[in-house]
Order: sequence, then structure tokens, then C-alpha cells
Amino acid sequence: MSIFSVITLLGGLAFFLYGMNVMSSGLEKVAGGKLEHTLRKMTGNRFLGLVLGAGITIAIQSSSALTVMLVGLVNSGLMEFGQTIGVIMGSNIGTTFTAWILSLAGLESNNVWLNLLKPVNFSMIFALVGILLSSVAKSDRKKSIGNIMIGFAVLMCGMTLMGDAMEPLADMPEFVSLLTAFKNPVVCVLVGAAFTGIIQSSAASVGILQSLALTGGITYGMAIPIIMGQNIGTCVTAVISSIGVSRNAKKVAVVHLSFNIIGTLLFLIPFLLIEEFIGFSFTDKPISPFMVAIVHSIFNVVTTFLLLPFTKLLEKLANKIIKTEPEKDDGIKFDDRLITMPSLAIASAYEGATAMCGAAADAFRRSTELLSNYTAEGADEVNALEDIIDIYEDRIGTYMVKISREAISVEDSHQVTKILHTINDFERLGDHACNLVKVGREISEKKIVFSPEAQAELKVLREALFEIVDITTEAFCKNDLALAARVEPLEQVIDKLISKTKNNHIARLRQGNCTIELGFVLSDLITNYERVSDHCSNIAVAIIETEHDSFSTHEYLKNYKNSDEYFEACYKEYKAKFTI
Repeated sequence: MSIFSVITLLGGLAFFLYGMNVMSSGLEKVAGGKLEHTLRKMTGNRFLGLVLGAGITIAIQSSSALTVMLVGLVNSGLMEFGQTIGVIMGSNIGTTFTAWILSLAGLESNNVWLNLLKPVNFSMIFALVGILLSSVAKSDRKKSIGNIMIGFAVLMCGMTLMGDAMEPLADMPEFVSLLTAFKNPVVCVLVGAAFTGIIQSSAASVGILQSLALTGGITYGMAIPIIMGQNIGTCVTAVISSIGVSRNAKKVAVVHLSFNIIGTLLFLIPFLLIEEFIGFSFTDKPISPFMVAIVHSIFNVVTTFLLLPFTKLLEKLANKIIKTEPEKDDGIKFDDRLITMPSLAIASAYEGATAMCGAAADAFRRSTELLSNYTAEGADEVNALEDIIDIYEDRIGTYMVKISREAISVEDSHQVTKILHTINDFERLGDHACNLVKVGREISEKKIVFSPEAQAELKVLREALFEIVDITTEAFCKNDLALAARVEPLEQVIDKLISKTKNNHIARLRQGNCTIELGFVLSDLITNYERVSDHCSNIAVAIIETEHDSFSTHEYLKNYKNSDEYFEACYKEYKAKFTI
């Protein structure tokens, strides 16, 4: 074995890992965030978690990526720590899928159709179709499918290179003597764990073991404990990703590691005892790639179902190892670990945007209460909400910029656009709430009392503002286009109400029933009301135009107002409901 064989081996590993990464990315885009969305919304049912964990791992082809995703979700507050345990167990079953595909590499037959089942043969067809789809297809989904095929072909090319590089090892006395060190099962566990930890991919580690199995130098007695160790080594990625996260998020990595260590001990101890006192008839026999896949599957499936009834005990163990303490932060987190899964990262940001939307609506309602009943405590509450809204805008905006650097689907791009177009309007709603607090303080300090006519007009205007803010909030949180379409007609009614209020004030001023000082306060008040209405309109247009992949706001509003029957019907409804 020359230095070139070593270079080929390392190059093959690089191809394998890169192909896995490309394939995972493509699979995630095709899924369109649906699997991740289901995971994020799942209940604490451990059996459902098991199925989801297995399914998502098969879809993204990486148990490590799933565990890192879980760390990010818990750290962001989108999932409870206890919900992740069943998912982690399921990921151990899902990760066996790759080994089964790779096991076909050892298939030997003169039959053309059976030979076509060998990945090294059909992967070339995948590469050709994948290149065509990636280059010619217009839809993002078809391009992603092409990338999946290309990734698989590159992965299999790497597997072939590793197998070819290892083939001369079978005839090397040095290699045969080295294998004698692997007679000790404990050493095999440690080697499997260390190697998997270094390359941070159990799929690649199992693939290399299957390539070694093709040389005929790997026995069952070596392979079985190595596979056990590989399951421990795959936890390294999760452990690294847990650095610098919340204590609850750290517990995800602890459960993953504990689960695999306990599972290994449950198998290794009986294996050692039986081998020592009775002996297995197969331990000295060479293992095939196919049998590596079988052993890998049996170990993971049996371990999972043995430990599944004890999820609560695993949760308690993690709680013992990582003590839960109050963490000093503002609770607004967007985890960068999720950015490798753009759909999930965008879902996290949208969750933050809906919270920001709710805070803005709450700030507005509280500020209007202070106009008639001003208190310093109430003013502080509104200002505190405004601080939270500002933090949301800053962090969501920064997070969106990071996500936009990733290759994202058209659907995800629409979501990013909608969030970026609306968070500024939410922030401005908070600003106007603070402005109303100042108006309320001035009314209180100067003991200003509006005329009964002005109070009646302001009450109608306030009720219309409450309705438009509520409609806008619900439309954004539910992405309800029908509700969003009701905002603009109501905004037009509010504009008419504001215009009439101003005209009535001028008439009262001329008649001597009002003062200039009251006029300034009234002007500040209704100007902020008008701005709130305008920002609600902007948000509604962003919701609607995102779905149409267009942001020609003025053109949309012009067409909507002039030629839409729904607009006219809603306008008449609100005009009758809110009258001065």
C-alpha cells in the first residue's frame, strides 16, 4: 500500500462526506420544512417522537444533524427538552438506512438486473439525471431532486474510492498483524467511538467499516463492538454543538450520549460474558458489508425498544447531570445552529415575528388606556414592551440576513421577504404606542378634558383602531389572506373618520367651543392613530403580496381599491359600523 493509496482513501472519505452533505441539503429543501414543522409542533408522545426521529433522519441522512437541530430548537425555546428524547431514539433507527444502501456494494451476480442494484452502477445513472435536472429544470424542487441524485453519486464514488484504496490491505502482513490488536472488544469499541467522533459521521464510519469488510479482514468479533462504539462517537457533534447554549439545550446532548453509552453497555457486557464462558461460533468468521448493515440495524433497533419505556428515567438522569438554574436572558433567541436547516430557521424567526406582532398590539392597547387613566406603572409597562419589540426587530433582522445567505427554496424566500417587510412596521407600532403614552401623560399633567363631542368621536376612532390592529395581528399570525384583505377597506374608513374629526375640531374652534392647546393635543393623538392605521395597511399588503411574489404596493392598492368587489363590500360594512 503506497502513499497514493492513503491519498485515495482520504479523498474517498472527502467525497463521501461531501456527497452526504449535498444529498442532505437537497432532501431538506424537497421536504420544504414540513418534517421540521411537524417535529416543532409535535406533542410529548414518545412513540410519535420515535417515528418522527426515524423519518427525519432518513430524510436528511444524518442523525448528528437532527440532534444538532434539537439542540437549537430547545435553545430557542421552540421545544421542551422532554419532547426530544423519543426523537433522539428514533434517529438511531433512521441512521441504519444508509448502511443498507451501502451494503448493496458487495452484491455479486452475473444477472444484469441484480448488478444494476449495486449503488456503484445505478449511481452513475443518478449522476447523469441529476446533472440534467440541476442544469435544465426551472423549478427549485426539481433542481433539489437533481442535487440529491448528484450527492448520492458523489457519495458512492467516495465509497468506491475507499474500497479500492483498502483492497491491497488484505495482502499486507502489517495490516493482518495490526488487526490482532482488534481482538479485544473493548479496544474495538474505543476505536469505533474515536474514529466516528473524529469524522463526525456514523454513516461514513459504517461505510468505511463496510469497505474494510470487503477485504475479508474484518471478523464479526471485531465489527460488532466497533459498531457499538460508532454509536457513541456520533454523539460528539451534539456535544460540540451544546457548547454555549442553555442548560436545557445541553441536556439534549447528555441524553443522546447517555442513551448510546447505556445501549452499548447493555449489549457489550452480555457479549463479553458469553464470549468468555461459552463462546460464539461466528466471531472469527469474516463479516460481509450486508451483515454489517444487519448487525448495525439489530443493535440500534433493539437498544431503542429496550430503552423506550425508560425515557422519563433518561430525562431525570440528564436533569441530575445538568442542574437546572434560572438563566439570565431576555428569552429572545434565534439559534444559528438551525440556519443549516433554513426552513426550520425561518419557522423560528416567524415564531419570533408573531411574538413581536403580539407585543406591538398589546403595547398599542395599553397605551390607549393611559389616555384616560394615566399611571407611571402603566407607562413603564408600555415602554418595556417597546424595548422588547426593538430587540425582536434587531435580532430577527440579523437572523434573516444570515438565513438569506443560504440556498433557500422559493417558498422560504417568500417567508423571509414577508418577515423583513413587516418587522419594521411592528417596530413602528411600538413607537406610536410610546408616543401615545406621552400624549396620555400630557393630558394627565395638564388636566385636559375634551368636549363631549370630541370624546365621542375619539371613542369611535379608537374602536376602529382596535379592530384594525386585531385583524392585522390575526392575519399575520395565521397567514390569513382573507383577513388581510379586510385591513385596507377599514384603513380607508379610518382615514375618513380622522378627516372628519379634524374638520369637526376646526368648526368647534371657530365657534369658541375648543382651544388651541386642546387642538395640539388632539392633533398629536389622531396623527399617531393615523400612523398606526397606515402601518397595519403595510403589514396586510406584505402578507398578500408575498403570496403573489410581487411588491408593487402602490399598484396593488390602486387596483384593489378601484376594481375589487370584496374591497367595496368590506368598505361599506366598516363605514356603517364606525360612524361619526
